[in-house]
Amino acid sequence: MAKPLIPLFVLALFHTSAYGVSPVRNPTSSNSGTSVAEEFLEPHNQARAAVGVGPLEWSENLANSTGRLVRYQRNKMGCQFANLTSGKYGANQFWASGMTVTPRMAVDAWVEEKKYYNHSDNSCAPNHRCGVYTQVVWRKSLELGCAQATCAKEQVTLTICFYNPPGNYEGESPY
Repeated sequence: MAKPLIPLFVLALFHTSAYGVSPVRNPTSSNSGTSVAEEFLEPHNQARAAVGVGPLEWSENLANSTGRLVRYQRNKMGCQFANLTSGKYGANQFWASGMTVTPRMAVDAWVEEKKYYNHSDNSCAPNHRCGVYTQVVWRKSLELGCAQATCAKEQVTLTICFYNPPGNYEGESPY
């Protein structure tokens, strides 16, 4: 089996004032009345539908795993990027400083990398990496679980999503 490529970790600069962690579960509702899980699933599944890939389903197991990881990063690491290279799941993470980050904002940032991806030859534009986008639309990934943590002192929000099965295998097209 080919070795999975390590996804690019997206960095955005915003401002965050809240403090907390959101391991997202279906019953948890956001201010809009939709579950936080739906807020992650909807933009993922819209990007997948746009390229003819079936929808992801929410996984409580993956959500719990990302929840533990973002809490660790918040409590012990000051919301620094997590080392995701040895995990058994596909993963994306989004780091932002300066404002509150919604689940959709994080996923939209990953999907934004589509503009650099060339599906016809499964390549990415020079000086760009498309791994966060290709993980979102990886046809063999079926489950998703995500969480966010906010570090008030550092004014940083960290968002992590896990995908099962993982994607981004070298030489394989995502869809």
